[in-house]
Amino acid sequence: MNLSAEHVSVLRGRTEIVHDVSFSVSDGQWLMICGPNGAGKSTLLSAVSQELPYAGLVTLDGTDLRRMKPRPLARRMAMLRQLSDLAYAYTVEEVVAMGRYAHRGLLQADSGGAEAVERALQAVQLQDKRRQNILTLSGGERQRMLLAQVLCQEPDVLLLDEPGNHLDLRFQQELFLLIDAWRREPGHAVVSVVHDLSLARKFGTHALLLSSGRGTYGEISAILTPAALESAWQMDVVGWLRSLGDVWQE
Repeated sequence: MNLSAEHVSVLRGRTEIVHDVSFSVSDGQWLMICGPNGAGKSTLLSAVSQELPYAGLVTLDGTDLRRMKPRPLARRMAMLRQLSDLAYAYTVEEVVAMGRYAHRGLLQADSGGAEAVERALQAVQLQDKRRQNILTLSGGERQRMLLAQVLCQEPDVLLLDEPGNHLDLRFQQELFLLIDAWRREPGHAVVSVVHDLSLARKFGTHALLLSSGRGTYGEISAILTPAALESAWQMDVVGWLRSLGDVWQE
């Protein structure tokens, strides 16, 4: 499996938000998209997921994603967004089951749907809340529910926009360990926007560092260097992160 972006640029109105960005992610890899606020991270992810128009080329196993119909594409690639408003009184199980839409034919039942929903609920530890009204969930529980929904799609590629948002430390740890285990399964890969550089460095195999819409891509140890981070944020990022860690040395 290989997802590639070649010379991708994205306009918002007349403003170029992403300029000539390229990257590639293959089996077992986790690409971390990092950069300051306004660098174009979420915009790029929305272009890759085919929600925004773009110049350039995005392919999955050599197929131009713009040539793929939505349902076949949804069987291969799933997008988890930043937490959004949920205004209807669905149950947790109903929302997770919505992830199976790509597997339902017009006149066919989804034979593996119930098992996929159960696996996804157990993966995010929400099986005991399956009947609960989603309007009563905490922010962290909602984020885990939405992750279960995209896992229920059974995709090859997960696109994640700030997956750790709204999670306390325990569930943040569990979420990243879960995603890390998932991406190690054959045929799986992850692309995520991450603000927390420590999480990016710990779990990522590759990084795309964006600054003012321009990107540098490669193995994570070669991209998230002290010099590159200082250039992007205009501060001593690594020194600051180390100083935060020092408070726990006492």
